[in-house]
Amino acid sequence: MTAGSLPERAAARPLHASAAGYLTQVWAVAYAEVAKLRHDPMDLVSRAVQPILWLLLFGQVMAHVRGLNTGTRSYLDFLAPGILAQSVLFVAIFYGLSAIWERDLGVLHRYMVSPAPRSALVIGKALASSVRGLSQSIVVYVCAALMGVSLSFQPGHIALVALFIVMASALFSTFSLIIACIVKTRERFMGIGQFLTMPIFFASNAIYPISLMPGWLRAIARINPLSYEVDALRSLMLTNGHSQLGVVSDLVALGAGACLMTIIATRMYPRLTQ
Repeated sequence: MTAGSLPERAAARPLHASAAGYLTQVWAVAYAEVAKLRHDPMDLVSRAVQPILWLLLFGQVMAHVRGLNTGTRSYLDFLAPGILAQSVLFVAIFYGLSAIWERDLGVLHRYMVSPAPRSALVIGKALASSVRGLSQSIVVYVCAALMGVSLSFQPGHIALVALFIVMASALFSTFSLIIACIVKTRERFMGIGQFLTMPIFFASNAIYPISLMPGWLRAIARINPLSYEVDALRSLMLTNGHSQLGVVSDLVALGAGACLMTIIATRMYPRLTQ
């Protein structure tokens, strides 16, 4: 052991300890959020109904529309990844409502006076949202398999599907926190949340190809983060799946969007208590 290595190790310990402490704080916030599901498991059950209805009803009806050109795949194959992305969106976009409830109950003030960095609070909540998104993926996978969708069960593909769900959940849940910091009331938040979900969903490639859209809507779909999530899921969920935009491009777009939303939400989060 050289003499010069001792200061280096001494300096490395605080860095490791700081990183471990930060991750512990993120985990504590995420665990507290996920623990709420144990007290209200019906929340997951009720949310599972929506994707099932979309696949069973909407999918069966639209499969008979001849104008929908989905290439060599059936419309149900085309639709299943879009419904999974929709489920993640609908769960995450209303996640900010829980922050408003926490403020009204006084829980948020306890978070704010804790030594945890604001970014740890935001990231912890984003991770908790991804748990709900992953639970939706199980429902969609089971329902799609029973309906004969040609799903890919390769471990690598499933792992990447989980990664994209986590990233999309983080993006939309932190976006939801930003909305909560702006409106600050449950009634206004619910109105804005319902106003945003439909345009985000329908201005994407979730239920019909971008090629069928008029030019102005096609331009919106190209910058819609949901389109990148759906594109990646179609490539990974289905056997012989194909990405039109490129899985790496999808990953970069969602990752950049999630980082941007996290930074903005971290800066705005304290305003929720004001």
